[in-house]
Amino acid sequence: MIDSILRLLQTLAMAIPLVLITGCSDNPASSERRWELAWSDEFDGAAGERPDSTKWGYDIGTDWGNAQLEYDTDRAQNVSLDGQGRLAITARQESYEDQAYTSARIVTRDKFEPIYGRIEARILLPIGQGIWPAFWLLGANIGTVGWPQCGEVDIMEYRGQEPAVTHGSLHGPGYFGGSAVTRRYALTDGRFNEGFHLFAVEWSDYSIEWYVDDQLFLVVRPQDISGDWVFNNPFYIILNVAVGGNWVGPPNDQTTFPQTMLIDWVRVYREIK
Repeated sequence: MIDSILRLLQTLAMAIPLVLITGCSDNPASSERRWELAWSDEFDGAAGERPDSTKWGYDIGTDWGNAQLEYDTDRAQNVSLDGQGRLAITARQESYEDQAYTSARIVTRDKFEPIYGRIEARILLPIGQGIWPAFWLLGANIGTVGWPQCGEVDIMEYRGQEPAVTHGSLHGPGYFGGSAVTRRYALTDGRFNEGFHLFAVEWSDYSIEWYVDDQLFLVVRPQDISGDWVFNNPFYIILNVAVGGNWVGPPNDQTTFPQTMLIDWVRVYREIK
């Protein structure tokens, strides 16, 4: 019953084109901003349906530069709607294309590539050694300039073996990989696999701000970095669940499968000047 009421309230809120998002009491600049919805996916549809093909595509393959162990597919077994207004990205332990695990990595590349705004998702995270979910952005010019020159904004990264901690990071030329600008956010109560949490960035031409549940925990401006600021160009959105990799290590005998990241929505707002 409570879930039904919450879903109704969310639907009513979506019907209002002008949305004020003023989450952070310790960030007066943010509290003065006004936003309007520019793009969203609420993941409504029947259980087993794949995500809206007008909004999402797929990166299909394995080892995207981090020694990951999964093969990312476009199969419904790895990415599909759950019939309750959520998208499930599921990592499975199975032999597929010479890999021991499968999962999915969906992207808005060539479909929706915002520049600036508030980009947010409400997510329930999985748990377990070697499980690596992320909600992030890549510069749309990666095909011509490569990485890290294109820029990368990790809105949320998470190590499954640290279920009360997420990370926000910025990668660019001169500050990438182990030298990225980064900060962790730790819950004071509970774990990220126990309930949904809201992950967001507010991105402008002069700063990027990271939030968890509307609590500001990281601000980066051009003067804060040692290399070029490459974040005044369009970026595309990525959601994925990796298995293994340099940052999290491989699963161990305590890691159970399948492991699922549930996404309630993804919403992008533009600022009203």
